[in-house]
Amino acid sequence: ISDEDNGYPLETFCIPRHYTNDLDRVLVPCGLIHDRIERLARDIAQDYVDQPFTALCVLKGGYKFFADLLDKIKQYVRNSSGPTGVISVDFIRLKSYEISSYMFSLFVKRTPKSSGYKPDYTGFEVPNKFIVGYALDYNEFFRDLN
Repeated sequence: ISDEDNGYPLETFCIPRHYTNDLDRVLVPCGLIHDRIERLARDIAQDYVDQPFTALCVLKGGYKFFADLLDKIKQYVRNSSGPTGVISVDFIRLKSYEISSYMFSLFVKRTPKSSGYKPDYTGFEVPNKFIVGYALDYNEFFRDLN
């Protein structure tokens, strides 16, 4: 998403009335987020087809992305006609696994303060704007906004 992209007007979407005075625009519509997650899930499932895969959600604001991504990965593996992996949900001891990790992020901001680190899988690169919704919040508000 380019820095010049102003997103979509709020009137285009069903925004809860109690949020309309606090929001400016919709930068990434929910349908586009879901489509992107589906593509990320397919890429990840194909990359890890013959490898054990353990996923860990680190931040509270990432739970929705995490849950939707894992659902799509499971769906892709179930419907795949090629080699399939086994997906299970379990409690893990992190120190019992090899030291290799890959980062998945729905949003990466372009900011002058960036360290330059790029996740292995990225949903969207977004301008340096404050974003909320899809479990991203401001003081626990807007977390429920889709």
